[in-house]
Amino acid sequence: MAEAKPKAAKPAATVHPAPLPLTPQRIIGFMAMVFGMFMAILDIQIVSASLSEIQAGLSASADEIPWVQTSYLIAEVIMIPLSGYLSRAFSTRYLFAASAAGFTLMSVMCSTASSIPEMIVWRCLQGFIGGGMIPTVFAAAYTIFPREKQPIIAPIIGLVATLAPTIGPTIGGYLTDLFSWHWLFLVNVIPGIIVSVTVWTLVDFDEPDLSLLERFDWAGLFSMALFLGTLEYFLEEGSAKNWFSDDTIVLCALVSLASSLVFFWRCFTASRPIVDLTAFNDRNFWTGSLMSVAMGIGLYGLTYLYPVYLARVRGYSALMIGETMFVTGISMFIAAPIVGKLSAKVDLRAMIATGFAGFALGTWMVVDLTKDWDFNELLIPQILRGFCMMMCMVPINNLALGTLPPHRLKNASGIYNLTRNLGGAVGLALINTMLNDRTDLHILRLRESISWGHQRAEEVMASLTMLFSDDAVQGALMATRQLSLMVRREAMVMGMADVFFALTLIFIGLIALVPLMRAPPRSQSAPSEAH
Repeated sequence: MAEAKPKAAKPAATVHPAPLPLTPQRIIGFMAMVFGMFMAILDIQIVSASLSEIQAGLSASADEIPWVQTSYLIAEVIMIPLSGYLSRAFSTRYLFAASAAGFTLMSVMCSTASSIPEMIVWRCLQGFIGGGMIPTVFAAAYTIFPREKQPIIAPIIGLVATLAPTIGPTIGGYLTDLFSWHWLFLVNVIPGIIVSVTVWTLVDFDEPDLSLLERFDWAGLFSMALFLGTLEYFLEEGSAKNWFSDDTIVLCALVSLASSLVFFWRCFTASRPIVDLTAFNDRNFWTGSLMSVAMGIGLYGLTYLYPVYLARVRGYSALMIGETMFVTGISMFIAAPIVGKLSAKVDLRAMIATGFAGFALGTWMVVDLTKDWDFNELLIPQILRGFCMMMCMVPINNLALGTLPPHRLKNASGIYNLTRNLGGAVGLALINTMLNDRTDLHILRLRESISWGHQRAEEVMASLTMLFSDDAVQGALMATRQLSLMVRREAMVMGMADVFFALTLIFIGLIALVPLMRAPPRSQSAPSEAH
């Protein structure tokens, strides 16, 4: 029994070793990693404003073209949690350099695609390889920089993670408008080469541990790929296919459920699981992950909702939509240094609560949305969105990851980034479903107001009939069609207002999670990866 006592010394493994010296070489290498992450996240949304041009260029059908984006998302969401294991096995340097080089090569291949199946294959590989860069940057930020440097580094990471998907449609619109859709991918080539070479040359944060590959959990990998891949497809395509009325959606739901059971079983029984879930024992991590899901809803959901309104209701082009939404990106740039300074002086939990309250205010202001809203009416809500996104993201990152011991950081970073992506997928699915349901409901209600016998409706029909044609029958048909389009437009606007109201309630409810988080001790140093 006396020999059991040394096991009690195990907590010594959580003692943080001295931080690595912050040489110019390491700082440049880290900034190259940040730019690589920016490219990987940017490519999620850069094609969204130009799908019609890609469709025309590849002669794709309306059902096929969404896979240009969906294939990237499915592959990326599989790689993100896997990256923690791979970065421990191969080291940050080798994994990130290989990811950046592979991402760049797949970008070239995407630009050369001549058919939609070819494009889907290259986009899938691009998303899978590029997904390794995203969580690796988060883990590196909290391992090599001491806590006193976090007010500078954390806003940079938060800005990149939120700004990239926000300005993605804007950049995509400009590139397609000025050149062609091929430049959506070619724009990655020169930066990708620079990032690959810089990381390979300068990054030396940790060493490989190839022993992790000796008992690689293949069952865990395949079950995770099936679980996350089918779940992402279920969430992305469910609304468009009317959920369980479609056989493919039902199959994906069943496969996702079955494979999730195998995956979680392997997580708790494998000697070296693909994903270590013990980080969820930390209160800051699981509350931060829940908040990250909500941030995904706000980040990707609103990046989707605003363009839908501007395109379908206001009739804006992709370029005009990008210019209108650029306000959010500017707000993030302005907010980043302010948030950085505040995070060094203010309780991070107070910042999170303030950020969610501002988010809720921004969505509440759009509840009165009408078909006439333009740049001026959307200006303040977009400023609030950009500023409060940074106000939430930076302290949530710090509390969720910055307080973990070093041996948990890489796996935890993968899981944490996964929650944001899944939050975006869940948010888009819920927003699309709610928008369709509420639009249909408002159409039924509005039709009651424009039926025969209502004086105002008959007056509108009469004026439209005279406007369209001298022929009474032809004019009546055209007037009926126009009135139907007007009803659908108004119903869609009312449905969007309902969605903004629901988002307001979500952000208000998240404030209740804030007291559950523990504030980190000010004197604690950021963990550093042991060699």
